[in-house]
Amino acid sequence: MAAYIIRRVFAAVLLLLVVSAVTFAIFFLVPRLGGQTLDSMAAQYVGKSPDPDVIAAVKKNLGLDQPLYLQYWNFVKGIVVGADYQFGPDPVTCNAPCFGYSFKTHTEIWPQLVDRVPVTLSLAVGAAVLWVVSGVAIGVLSALKRGSFFDRLSMGVALAGVSLPMFFTGLVVLALFGNGEYVPFADDPVAWAGSLVLPWCTLALLYSALYARLTRAGMLETMGEDYIRTARAKGLQERKVVVKHGLRSALTPLVTIFGMDFALLLGGAVITERVFSFQGLGAFAIQGVTTADLPKVMGVTLVAAFFIVICNLLVDLVYAAIDPRVRLS
Repeated sequence: MAAYIIRRVFAAVLLLLVVSAVTFAIFFLVPRLGGQTLDSMAAQYVGKSPDPDVIAAVKKNLGLDQPLYLQYWNFVKGIVVGADYQFGPDPVTCNAPCFGYSFKTHTEIWPQLVDRVPVTLSLAVGAAVLWVVSGVAIGVLSALKRGSFFDRLSMGVALAGVSLPMFFTGLVVLALFGNGEYVPFADDPVAWAGSLVLPWCTLALLYSALYARLTRAGMLETMGEDYIRTARAKGLQERKVVVKHGLRSALTPLVTIFGMDFALLLGGAVITERVFSFQGLGAFAIQGVTTADLPKVMGVTLVAAFFIVICNLLVDLVYAAIDPRVRLS
């Protein structure tokens, strides 16, 4: 198990380096291939009708006139040890980890990301708990009571939940119950939970519907296997047969889906944050896109990629715990 963990961690580190290189290339190589000049690329960071001296300063600070491999090295180096920018008479220091510097707002990107992460993390964790518990429970009960009124009703509600778009359900919830401002957990845990109930329910409605259908399908397939009949023939309690033998096998594909869904939410629940006016990573990314502040967009992209890689690593480790055969693959 230790050797498997070491292999997966090493692969995750390499993947993060590849993701950072690809992200860097999207923002700094692809525009050149599309025909943009160095001056036009630098002008995107300073707004409309920029002064030529300002463009020259930004181009120098970003190292756009340097070879691409050297730019990438300086970018990675800045994340580890920080970077210095000469913007005006006084130099500006971007402390490590430096995920970029906004020349429009004259602020570092990393502190802003850190301020937004608790909002997105609170939203994602609470919604994940709701949709996993409710979705799996409803899926198991529907499978055990196949063809019953509960089965038909729950699957009908699940179909409606999957079909309704997030912005529609969010707006309906706002119209019925109103909206409150986000309260940090450290300030008031009760108010924190109260401010997040509606976004949690909105997200959980979509995901729990999907997880209920997947759990039901997996349980119906698993409960018909020979080892389930053998377990019952040996006199095991029905609860043990369902939970230990049936549900454990049915949860294997759900682990992968949950890892990806949770990682994507950690990267920013864009629609939900927009609907409920929460200032998380998704809202921060939208702000960067609308104002053409590319360092903001790049910072959110890297943070989202980090969450996805880490969640995939955790999924692999959970697989190894559920199924020992994975450790030998």
